[in-house]
Amino acid sequence: MAVALLCTEAEIARLVHAFYAKVRQDDELGPIFNAHIDDWDHHLAKLTDFWSSILLRSGRYSGTPMPKHAALPDLNAELFQRWLGLFRDTAAEQPNQAMAAQACAMAERIAQSLWMGYQISREPHAIPSGLPRG
Repeated sequence: MAVALLCTEAEIARLVHAFYAKVRQDDELGPIFNAHIDDWDHHLAKLTDFWSSILLRSGRYSGTPMPKHAALPDLNAELFQRWLGLFRDTAAEQPNQAMAAQACAMAERIAQSLWMGYQISREPHAIPSGLPRG
């Protein structure tokens, strides 16, 4: 018996592209992302692979996002919360709400992990704080 997939690759690509279009236009997040990403087409393809690996277990993504995020200066919990808020808003607009719910759950984990890793990279002997649940 065939297993029904959560979503299609096209649905993932639509989510990723819609979300990062919002990020790029955001007053606070846009300047950060736009300053560090030279080739948006390449980055969006990589992010689509990342989300395909998470949502479909496609194995298409290989990489280590933590060091790149940890190297960014002046991040704070509010920026991670803003990223999550935009993600949730974009996911809510997607026709496939089963995919949206799973993507939001994973985005929450990703944001928590990156925020904790960011803090640890800055102050390795301090106890990192988590993001408030939104």
